[in-house]
Amino acid sequence: MTKVPGGRGGAGMIEHHIGTSRRAGAVHIAAKVVIRPTLKYYPLRGPAARLMPLVDHGARVLPRLSGTVHRSVEGRTWCGELVTPIDGPTSNGAILYLHGGAFLLCGLNTHRRIVERLAKETGMSVLSVAYRQLPHGRLWDSLADCEDAHRWLVRNGHPAHRIVLAGDSAGGHLAFATAIRLRDAGHPRPAAIVGISPWLDFDHTAKWKHHNVRRDAYIPARRLRRVAKMVVGGAPQPHHSPVNADLTDLPPSLIMCGESEVLRVDAELMNDRLEEAGVPCALSLWEGQVHAFPVLSELSPQSREAVDLIVSFVNTTVAAAVPVRSVGARVGHGRAS
Repeated sequence: MTKVPGGRGGAGMIEHHIGTSRRAGAVHIAAKVVIRPTLKYYPLRGPAARLMPLVDHGARVLPRLSGTVHRSVEGRTWCGELVTPIDGPTSNGAILYLHGGAFLLCGLNTHRRIVERLAKETGMSVLSVAYRQLPHGRLWDSLADCEDAHRWLVRNGHPAHRIVLAGDSAGGHLAFATAIRLRDAGHPRPAAIVGISPWLDFDHTAKWKHHNVRRDAYIPARRLRRVAKMVVGGAPQPHHSPVNADLTDLPPSLIMCGESEVLRVDAELMNDRLEEAGVPCALSLWEGQVHAFPVLSELSPQSREAVDLIVSFVNTTVAAAVPVRSVGARVGHGRAS
């Protein structure tokens, strides 16, 4: 594998990871043959839709990673799992991990392995959050749960400025949106944000026109518009998407995705807008990888390398973090539609 720097340097740096592996190729084929058709045609409403929680339930049988311990956490409207190294944390930093699944499916079980890996390799406590999602909650319910989980970490001894917000796909949306809401409420700035294949723009227009709409092995782009409407309860407005928010004073960010993903459009747009706002951001694009591939950390060498990159970024940003409190609450900041 070779890495090819790109971008304009500073905020908005782009790094291209060239090269893949047979295992990654097998995952790509399996996604295209099985997962994409399922996501394309599976009913989003009705009796069959109520079976979606079985995805997370079925993942309970997956073996747990040795070297970590798990503690169940009960919030007001959410539940979670606090994962720590077996000998205890070696850092006073913490990670708030928000799983993906298009606000429809997945949960603590499907994403346990990446959470365990992050805890073990960073030496930090990682709180994985089962936030409310469809049909039990809409976008604002999910965000309220993420904010409450952040407060739980702070109440339990984790300094706010040493907490990293991380998530994949819909969880990446929530990581950025939660950071924006914390800033607007005047809370101390988190240490960093990590977005893995984040879904950051509910406007599907640019994605539909991009050539990756046919190359993506995982996400059927035509479904994104319908899911977005379900998530917000109507036609999405610009303020529903983190890419349209006022992004000033956000912490350093790492965004990574596969170079053939349709959500690469969102990743590149957020990278550009963070650069405009003067926020340090590194965009990492990976050849031959499927949507949210670091979550599949056991299936390919590139997935493990991506997790290593996340671990390095988290450790560096947490070590450099200093308390910075937002200046007052903000109302109505964002881009004009």
